[in-house]
Amino acid sequence: MKKNNYQEKMAEEVKIYENVNNVHDLPDIFHYWSNKYLREKLQLFGFENVKEFYCIYLQKISNLHKGSKKHFLGIGTGNCDFEIEVTRTLLDSGVSNFSFHCLDINPHMLERGRISAQNYNVADYITFINEDINSWSPPKGYHAIIANQSLHHFIELEILFEKIYDSLLPKGYFLTNDMVGRNGHMRWPEALDIVNMIWGKLPDKYKYNHQLKRFENKYDNWDCSKEGFEGVRSQDILPLLVKSNFHFDLFFCFGNIINIFIERAFGHNFDADSEIDKKIIDHITQIDEKCIEAGIIKPTQMIAALSKENLDIPKYYKHLTPHFCTRWTITESEINSLFNFV
Repeated sequence: MKKNNYQEKMAEEVKIYENVNNVHDLPDIFHYWSNKYLREKLQLFGFENVKEFYCIYLQKISNLHKGSKKHFLGIGTGNCDFEIEVTRTLLDSGVSNFSFHCLDINPHMLERGRISAQNYNVADYITFINEDINSWSPPKGYHAIIANQSLHHFIELEILFEKIYDSLLPKGYFLTNDMVGRNGHMRWPEALDIVNMIWGKLPDKYKYNHQLKRFENKYDNWDCSKEGFEGVRSQDILPLLVKSNFHFDLFFCFGNIINIFIERAFGHNFDADSEIDKKIIDHITQIDEKCIEAGIIKPTQMIAALSKENLDIPKYYKHLTPHFCTRWTITESEINSLFNFV
């Protein structure tokens, strides 16, 4: 992306989130689905939700050599609400030998984070860094680096992953929960075909898009990356990590078709107290999971713990390894290299 275009997109991104106080609100039907289908899978890894995933690893790191201070970094933290919640949870569990750096490009969101940190009595543990990742020079020596729903906002993923790798200590962890589907959170053709078949059978009351404020008689495979950096390079995240020097300590990838019906755009059309609505979500979930496990479609969300060394036997769900879950696409440079016979 050219410098001028990048700066324009950057200004767009800052403006979009200038007054957004809660970026994690989800419909009630999402929580019905996650409690029934997602939680039991997460329990196989020893935690029940994303916050527990992060806390287990951060507690594990903090408990090693308790007399030494551990340094954590959050990438693309926004309002820092998640990092503040994790900090508060660690402190309540008796872990206090750590500091948290929160890095984001948006000064408005970081300022809300400062206020929130004071309100939750964790300000002494958190430092706020307002900087673009491209110009940021990370110090070496982080014991853990987390990226919670932020990687899909970065254009220069190669630079980001290189900086994370270089600044992570040998026995440290890079922890992430993020979207790894098609750019702009669109559906790839094989998934879109299934979505369209389901859409054609749904009553109209389920087809109102609450984000775009419109009725969609035909599902619109909307590209969210048209504004700001939302999902700008989602599809490159997993392939880059698989081909990197990182090792997966834990990997769980899930959800594709079902996401459309339980998230912010259309999820509000479903009543979590309605038996009919829950049965629809149940049925779509079964289709989604069968297609993912068969390799017909690829999952779009990832929870992963990565390290610079092989610290333990990798933990996966069934046969859904990082390589299996990756939708490999050939790049222009890779195509060109195929013709370099000489």
